Order: sequence, then structure tokens, then C-alpha cells
Amino acid sequence: MGDRRTNNHSEVTDFILVGFRVRPELHILLFLLFLLVYAMVLLGNVGMMAIIMTDPRLNTPMYFFLGNLSFIDLFYSSVIAPKALINFWSESKSISFAGCVTQLFLFVLFIVTEGFLLAAMAYDRFIAICNPLLYSVQMSTRLCSQLVAGSYFCGCISSVLQTSVIFTLSFCASRTIDHFYCDDRPLQRISCSDLYIHKVVYYFLCSIIILPTIIVIIVSYMYIVSTVLKIRSTEGRKKAFSTCSSHLGVVSVLYGAIIFMYFIPDKFPELSKVASLCYTLVTPMLNPLIYSLRNKDVKEALRKILGKKLFLFNSILTLL
Repeated sequence: MGDRRTNNHSEVTDFILVGFRVRPELHILLFLLFLLVYAMVLLGNVGMMAIIMTDPRLNTPMYFFLGNLSFIDLFYSSVIAPKALINFWSESKSISFAGCVTQLFLFVLFIVTEGFLLAAMAYDRFIAICNPLLYSVQMSTRLCSQLVAGSYFCGCISSVLQTSVIFTLSFCASRTIDHFYCDDRPLQRISCSDLYIHKVVYYFLCSIIILPTIIVIIVSYMYIVSTVLKIRSTEGRKKAFSTCSSHLGVVSVLYGAIIFMYFIPDKFPELSKVASLCYTLVTPMLNPLIYSLRNKDVKEALRKILGKKLFLFNSILTLL
């Protein structure tokens, strides 16, 4: 029996991504929706990185983290969206075994890195509001670089462990993954191996990734709220809360979708796909909008860039 499972595992050269189970006539609508959202992800995150890199006024720790957040959002959505778009028109809807491994590895790498980066951003806001006089000293360039590098390191370790464990399973039950990308839980469903060790590793990783980052975020905001409530002026309170509201919005959307996806019993696959859509495409699309619409510095930098482009365009028209 063990030999047969091993053989079946070795014979798996590709998987079939089912995607959304909808009527054929809705495929075009879903394709256009995916394409629109992904185009907004590309435009928003590339634009945000360009603004941060070109405007000297945004050379601060907060925008350093925000630029890295845009980079991560851009790449982990790009791990998922292009293949999903291709599969809307593909009859086979297949993905190679190596492609599936790569997709899961990169997705876990970037999503875990984002979790740690959001915790670092919460700490940054804590220092900025609770210890403003020491902000430039404590949030040094070296510390910011170490926090970002540490986030990527944790993401890489988590990705190696999770990908290694899931792809040592035998997939003799089926080649059909009931999802629009290679993810952990859909792969568990088609495995015929004992999942005990995999689940132990899985919940261990969740406990050392999600809990510490949530604790850092909650504790940071407890101190922030306590400090802000001591500010006497209404304008001062409003300004302090406005610098944190964007970050809280991003954290709520991302963690809400992830907790629903991975901690709610896996009884409704279609609902899980919608939750996955929230953090694979919707969150990367919303992040630049949330930070740009609620941030005066970003809006001024964008206005400055657009003003230069408009001036250059008018100059060219005048010459013609």
C-alpha cells in the first residue's frame, strides 16, 4: 500500500485548478473583474513605490515600510492573478507540479512577510506617537532595514517549512484542486497521506506567525490610544488617529480574511475562495488607495508629479 502511494505521488506531474464553479456565461464577467482588479493592483502599487522613491519628503521610516508593503502586495498578487486569468480561457486549467510548488512557496513567502511588516509598521506608529522626541533616534535607518530583512527572513523560513511539508504528501486521491491557485487546504483535501504531522507543523507555524504579530499590533495600539486620549486638542487627536487609521484598515481586511480562510471549518469551498480573493487581490488593490486617500504627504507628492507631467505635456504642445 505504501509503495502504491509513493508511485502515485511520483506520477503526479500536474494539477487541475478548478477555479470558481460558475456558469460558463459568467466566466467573461469574472475574467474582466479579475483583470480590472489586477490592473488596479499594478497601477496603484507601482505608482506608490514611484512616488515614495522620487519625493525626498517621503524619505522617512513610515514610507520606507509603505514602499516595501507595496512591493510585497505587487508580487504576491502577481503570483496568483496571471495564472488565474489564463485559466479562465484554458480548457485544461492545468498547472505543473513544479509550478504549483513555486506558486505556494512564493505566496506563503510574501503573505507571511506582509504580516511581520504590518507588525513593524504598528511599532513604528507606536514610537512616532508615544515617543515623538526619540523617533528619529529609535527608528534609525539600520533598525528599519533590520525589521524589513527580518520580515523577509521569517517569511522565507515559514515558506520553506510549509511547502516542504505539503509536497511530501501523496496526491493519489485526485489531481483536481478545488481553488483558483495552489493553496494549503485544497491540497490537503486531495491527499491520501496521514495529515497529522502536516497539521502539527501547520498550526505551529500559525501560532508563531499570526499570534506574535497580532499581539505586537494590539499592544502597540493600546499604548497609542492611551497616549492619544491624553492629547487635549481635538485637532491633535484627529491628526494622531489619521496616521493610524490607514494601517488599521489594512490590518483588519488582511487578518479578517486570513482568519476566516484558515481557522473556520473547511465546509464551504466557494466561500473560502471569496475569502482568498480578499487577501490575494482586493487587499493589494485597496492598500495604495487607503494610504493615498488618507495621507496628505502622499497626495501632495502625487499632485506635484502630475503637475510636472502636465507642464511637460503643455510645453510639448506649445512647441508643436
